Amino acid sequence: MDVNKNLIGGVWEDGASVTENLNPAQPDEVVGRYARSDTEAVKAAVAAAAQAFEGWANASPQIRADLLDAVGTRILAEKDEIGRLLAREEGKTLAEAIGETIRAGHLFKFFAGEALRVEGDLVASVRAGVDVEVTREPLGVVGLITPWNFPIAIPAWKIAPALAYGNTVVFKPAELTPACAHLLARLLHECGCPPGVFNLVMGQGSVIGPALTAHPDVTAISFTGSEGIGAGLAMECARSRKKLQMEMGGKNPMVVLDDANLDTAVDTCLNGAFFSTGQRCTASSRLIVQAGIHDRFVDALTQKMQALVVGDPLDGAVQMGPVSSQSQLDGNLGYVTLAGEEGAEVIGGSRRDRPGYFQDPALFLGASNDMRICQEEIFGPCASVIKVGDFDEALAVANDTRFGLSSGICTTSLAHARAFKRRSSAGMVMVNLPTAGVDYHVPFGGRKGSSFGAREQGRYAVEFFTSVKTAYVNAG
Repeated sequence: MDVNKNLIGGVWEDGASVTENLNPAQPDEVVGRYARSDTEAVKAAVAAAAQAFEGWANASPQIRADLLDAVGTRILAEKDEIGRLLAREEGKTLAEAIGETIRAGHLFKFFAGEALRVEGDLVASVRAGVDVEVTREPLGVVGLITPWNFPIAIPAWKIAPALAYGNTVVFKPAELTPACAHLLARLLHECGCPPGVFNLVMGQGSVIGPALTAHPDVTAISFTGSEGIGAGLAMECARSRKKLQMEMGGKNPMVVLDDANLDTAVDTCLNGAFFSTGQRCTASSRLIVQAGIHDRFVDALTQKMQALVVGDPLDGAVQMGPVSSQSQLDGNLGYVTLAGEEGAEVIGGSRRDRPGYFQDPALFLGASNDMRICQEEIFGPCASVIKVGDFDEALAVANDTRFGLSSGICTTSLAHARAFKRRSSAGMVMVNLPTAGVDYHVPFGGRKGSSFGAREQGRYAVEFFTSVKTAYVNAG
């Protein structure tokens, strides 16, 4: 099996070693072999990006728009093939994988348009004869670090705006899912991306991440991943005065009020908690249910949860695939054990007796919000059910977390929906919709421990990927 190489300065380069990408549904199946880089590869990639920056930053925005549009077109045309690759390397069901691939294509096409819409202002000065111009300019070399759970969509929503606004890129994907990252690099290369404008460096985060964040020629870092790694990045970027954008997780609440439509509430929570095997930072991991509907809701959700078809993600009948790795599975099962130790009633959650990293979805009933299972991000198909008395208690419990990414409420009351939208301490709020599942053309991000820096996606992406320049001109 050939080794898939790094892309540095427009050339496919070997790494210091090679790693095998394994299928989490069939761990004895090698999806591909990929370069594993050392710090020298990072230095070479940053040098190539720095050299290419001036030409790319000063190129016609039409050139940038055409490149991104071409990549988006290729992704959409090859969505079935790419989706199959994504399902094999990450474990999403084929339908979810193709849906994520389509989203990536739409992201590239959206930012193709944004490349032509970088706006500024002409402002009257308080001084006679002086004009004031406010413009946006690219930052320079941007390092992009992405996680394994959305191996094509998250890279797309970082790469596309970075390039659209005239930056050059060094991209470090998760070591667990290099296949989609390498495919994106190949598409950019084949669609005519100039050498050095986009560079791919694959390998261990513990090696590449520090080398990238410490490099003096990298002006900004956009990171999606864990809280712990994010804290270290923040310290390093503060020392080197790099611009930083981070998305780091959530412990997202879904409130179900007595007046909710039961079917809507159950379907919404089933999707939010268990689809994509619960491996979404926006997953509904805390189900906060008012007492009057609690028992009916739990019975109905339990039935639907236990009926989910768990298995090979390439099987069209399967609704939930494996978790991503043995270490993730071990962590999930540890939380299932912890739930019982903390006094919750555990329904489901067992490991499937078959090859692959399969786990039954789990509900933790009778939970209280101070339990670790309700405060720590599990990142698997596990959801805690917390019973509350009224709306005010539900809102207080929903906000009682160090995270603040996404929140939701199921209700037929306009008053409760309006109050929840205003008072929820989350960056994104859903009404009668799952906490997971967002549009590509609007801002994405949270508050508190979930996010740091400017928002991602949509027109708000310009805030991170550009800097503002104010110019004064004496017209006299």
